Amino acid sequence: MELRVERDSDVDNWKEVILIYNSALKQISTKLEILNDEFQHVHRYNPIEHIKSRIKTSESIVKKLKKNGYESTIENMVKYVNDIAGIRVICSFTSDIYEIADMISHQSDIKVISVKDYITNPKLSGYKSYHMLVTVPVYLSDRIVDTKVEIQIRTVAMDFWASLEHKIHYKFEGNAPGYIKDELIECAKMVSDLDAKMLLLNEKVQKLSQEKECEDK
Repeated sequence: MELRVERDSDVDNWKEVILIYNSALKQISTKLEILNDEFQHVHRYNPIEHIKSRIKTSESIVKKLKKNGYESTIENMVKYVNDIAGIRVICSFTSDIYEIADMISHQSDIKVISVKDYITNPKLSGYKSYHMLVTVPVYLSDRIVDTKVEIQIRTVAMDFWASLEHKIHYKFEGNAPGYIKDELIECAKMVSDLDAKMLLLNEKVQKLSQEKECEDK
């Protein structure tokens, strides 16, 4: 399965589109790194553990277009596939997720198109994450292109669970045995409990640290 690229001009268009999406990813990554550095400077704390980014493969794009009943053209790809450029932000605590999302949404050149809060409303599988679909302007030599980027924000524990779930999904082509699905749901509950306990522990540590600072003054 390949995207329909029939002429040299189509090849050039494809290369330019990928360049634009890569540029959008670089912009979002840089913004997040700056925000993380600022947070460290002001609060002496890094909310972001690490950042992963990727461009969706042509095979995955074609599969998604066909699934939704669209021809596999570059025009349809740009118009109908929202997660061609994807960035995943991994943080320590659930509170960090909403802090980061708020910081992103307040960037003047970022437009938030939609938000899906799978933390407050997990999927039936147990999946938890915070998804934002945004656009960021990419400045080319002759024009500005508002480009869509999907941002996923989750904790380390959520990311570990999601990675395992993803592997199982493809291993069984979406038809995992019932007992495997049940165990995944049980693991998701354990991950949720772990995140809650770790957040509470961190809050206690922060409180003790603040009290010590006050005593030392």
